[in-house]
Amino acid sequence: MYAMALYITSLNSGSNGNCYYIGNNTEAVLVDAGLSCRETEKRMKKLGLSMSKIKAIFISHEHTDHIKGVESIAEKYNLPVFITAATAQRGRLHFKKELINYFVNDKPVHVGSLAVTAFSKLHDAIDPHSFIITGNGIAVGVFTDIGAACTNVIKYFGKCHAAFLETNYDDEMLDRGSYPIFLKNRIRGGEGHLSNSQALGIFTSHGPSFMTHLMLSHLSRDNNNPQLVHQLFNSHANGVKIIVASRDEQSAVYTIQHQNMEALNDNATVKNNRHIKLEQTKQLSLF
Repeated sequence: MYAMALYITSLNSGSNGNCYYIGNNTEAVLVDAGLSCRETEKRMKKLGLSMSKIKAIFISHEHTDHIKGVESIAEKYNLPVFITAATAQRGRLHFKKELINYFVNDKPVHVGSLAVTAFSKLHDAIDPHSFIITGNGIAVGVFTDIGAACTNVIKYFGKCHAAFLETNYDDEMLDRGSYPIFLKNRIRGGEGHLSNSQALGIFTSHGPSFMTHLMLSHLSRDNNNPQLVHQLFNSHANGVKIIVASRDEQSAVYTIQHQNMEALNDNATVKNNRHIKLEQTKQLSLF
């Protein structure tokens, strides 16, 4: 593992459950806990990640697919939960008094050497927030359940070396689909979810030059297609690695580094290979 890196994965992403892992070598946080405790443990184990490394859970809003497992995970592992009072009340969540913490908009919460900053967004929940996690000079943002690209989303997306970005639906698939009109209007009504085209606009207009990874998240099962959206973003990637987060399983763990750190590691590998070849040449000359 690299000392100057962050590690990210999606344990699940979709209306059936959302849970995102961001950490370094010693500590990590979960953003949302929409899987059961048992399923979260199972998927962490498959990835070789330890539950003991998780030091806190941050909750974006009260919808079930984001909070299903938070009470059981927090209680079992004695983890602090960072949330707003309105979200906790609307979600009917109950924690031990010592575990519940209320975050403040735009004020970093320090979890070991990680800093987690919450910012408000547009979504049809009581007090919705997204998060940016920083550590080792690297920033990772979680931008899901967003109705439109508000100023906060644009501001924080431009700071990210990697991001989870919602691509919930394809416009034509939603139009042609079987959802009732009221639900279609809720999804695309400005406080629902981002379409592929809206998300692409955020990426191409506001993605920083130093971004290395983009994980497309919260895809609709009925109104989107993983291959379609991957192809769409890949055609505009400009060197950024595009990943589609699954609705049904954990993604791989990705290492996020500064681009200059990756270059240094590549140079070190080249130098090491050259050194090995030189040593081999010296050894051969002795025979």
